[in-house]
Formats: sequence, C-alpha cells, structure tokens
Amino acid sequence: MTPRSSLPASLEKLAPPSATALAHSALLREVIAREITAAEGWISFARFMELALHAPGLGYYSAGSVKFGGGGDFVTAPGMGSLFGRTLAREVARILQSGITDIVELGAGNGRLACDLLAALNTLDRLPRRYLILETSADLRERQRELLRREVPQFADCVSWLDALPAPLTALVLANEVLDAMPVHVIETGSGAIGERGVTLAGDAFQWRTRPAEGSVLAAAKSLDLPAGYVTEINLAARAFIATLAANLAHGVALFIDYGFPAREYYHPQRSSGTLMCHYRQHAHDDPLTLVGLQDITAHVDFTALATAAQISGLQLLGYANQAQFLINCGITDVLAGTPAENPAAYLPQAAEAQKLLSPAEMGELFKVIAFGKNYTAPLAGYASGNKQALL
Repeated sequence: MTPRSSLPASLEKLAPPSATALAHSALLREVIAREITAAEGWISFARFMELALHAPGLGYYSAGSVKFGGGGDFVTAPGMGSLFGRTLAREVARILQSGITDIVELGAGNGRLACDLLAALNTLDRLPRRYLILETSADLRERQRELLRREVPQFADCVSWLDALPAPLTALVLANEVLDAMPVHVIETGSGAIGERGVTLAGDAFQWRTRPAEGSVLAAAKSLDLPAGYVTEINLAARAFIATLAANLAHGVALFIDYGFPAREYYHPQRSSGTLMCHYRQHAHDDPLTLVGLQDITAHVDFTALATAAQISGLQLLGYANQAQFLINCGITDVLAGTPAENPAAYLPQAAEAQKLLSPAEMGELFKVIAFGKNYTAPLAGYASGNKQALL
C-alpha cells in the first residue's frame, strides 16, 4: 500500500505527516491489509485497533514516536506536573501501610507517574519493596528506564518490568488511562438485528463494513437493550483483563483511573454514535481508519461493565468517584498548600494543574477512579465522601 497523506477534515489545518511517518504508516497498513485479506476481507474493529496500537515495532504504542506531553499527541494527568502523583501517593502510602508491599503499574506511559510516586513515597517514608511495571511496548520500557535513571536513580534497584501479571500477587495495582486504549468491538443496531462493524479494504483505503454480530459480542450487545440506529463500543478485552487480575491477585487493591461513565450514561440516547476518539498532535477527531500507527485510538470506559466483571470474578468493589472528589479526599489542597503562594513561580503552575485535574470542564468530572480489592478490608481515603458506587 502506498503512503497516504490525507488528514481528517478536523485536522486539515495541521502540517501533514512527514515522509518518514507516512512510510512507517504504510508498513503498518500493509500488515493490516494482509490480515484482512487472509480473513476473507473483514476483521473486527477490535482486531484493527489492536494492530494499529500494538503491532510489534509498528503499532502506535510499539514504535518510537513521542506520544505524551506537549510535544506528543495528548497529555495525561502525570504529564501536567507532579501534583497528581504527589496526591495519589497519599492514598498509596496508606495502602502500603496496611501490609501491601509491592506496587504494579500497568502501562506506565513514559514513566512520569512512577517517578512522581517513588519520590513522594520516599518523602512519606513509605517506599514499596518493589515497583513493578507491566509494559508490552519495548520502546516505552526504554523511555521509562531512561526517565527513572535520570530523575530518581536512587530508586532504580526497586523497579523492574513484567511481561505478564505474576501469580499469586500481593500488591497495589495502578492503571492510569490504560483501559481506554484496550481494543473495543463496535456494534450497531438495526430493526430487530445487531451488527458488528469491522474493517475491510476499498482499494488502498480502509473502510467500515458491518456484518451480523456473533458469539460473545452478540451476547454482550443483547444485554444492553439498545434502540435501533445506535452505534457503540463493547470492551471485552477490559472484562477479560479484570478476570485475569482477579485470578492472579491473592491480596491487594486495584485502582483504575480513566475517562468514562456508568452504563446508563454511556448508553444514553444522546451518545448514539459511540465514544471512539483519536488523538493526533493535541487534536481530537473521530476517524480511526486514517493515520494508522500515527495516532492514538481510544474509547470511553463503561464502568458498570467493569464493576460487573470484577464482582463476577471475585473482586470486591471498594469505591467509585469522579477524579475531583477522589483527589480532594486524598488531600490535594493540602499538597498544593505545601508550596507557598508567595512563591508564584512555583505555586502558579501547580494551581493551574489543580484546576485541570479538578474542574468539571476539564478532567474533574469525566475522569473516574474505581477501586477493587481482594482480601482487603482497610478503608480508602479517596472514597471518604462522594462515593458513587451505587450508580454503577
């Protein structure tokens, strides 16, 4: 397949990808095209998304482009500054104090959250015995190692990387913006029928094509009781991961921080086109079939489905709150107050970070924090007030 330079209409004002980026994208497009051909002309969108993001050496998260921060395609909470990590560290320290000795971070991005947590936990005299990072991308592993060596070299000995969750596991498991990047199936409802949207080839371009939904996708779609003309996502990968986590976790807590809704909001009539979103150079658009390998692809999290999968698998739901309430409960205002307002050079950037983390118009309401436990009974401060698990 030849390189393609066309951008979605919402991105036309941006400079087109470089020739090197287009050549990289073309290689990935060829890999996906061969798989479509081998599968008799159609693959599920979940498989397309998996390849686009994680194909070895070529997928968005597997290749070497800058993804995080102002110079990348999107900014996560840890990338705004250290306030998020220092606040989260307060909850982490309490969990470690209860007898949990290890931390496992899933999909650690560029390593920023790990750096901030280790530095803050050292200040709180609550360093973990081990800080384990489950990261499937070799490129991101190296970026994480480099950042940790540069910023917190004194803690390098307690950090190691995993290829899979160990079992039995006694740990605090952390995942910030991981679930939204797991491959999703896309379904659409017709008059009395449920279809699954997949990807096919139209010349050298990828194109949507719908066929009747089957198996676990059909069963999950039927349980939603959606009206005709509705398009949405089903994240079977997240449910499977939760089942694996439950099977491997002998004693501990799992904290997931991500954007999304409970089911009754996720499948609201006003959200009838789904939640798929792509991120490219700090711009968002809704065409996942273009810029293959050069852009992030995400879907919002259905927290009701996540909680149901966890409880079926034997995990206890410990709490569910929006990010603003969770961080306030954890003491973000006290952490911010630790920097004197009389020092504007240090205080003002942190105040701006707090605004983005807490404001309903920014991350405060859309992002949620959900916690599960296994053989864990100590209360979590993040849910001391505003626990909304009854809404799931």
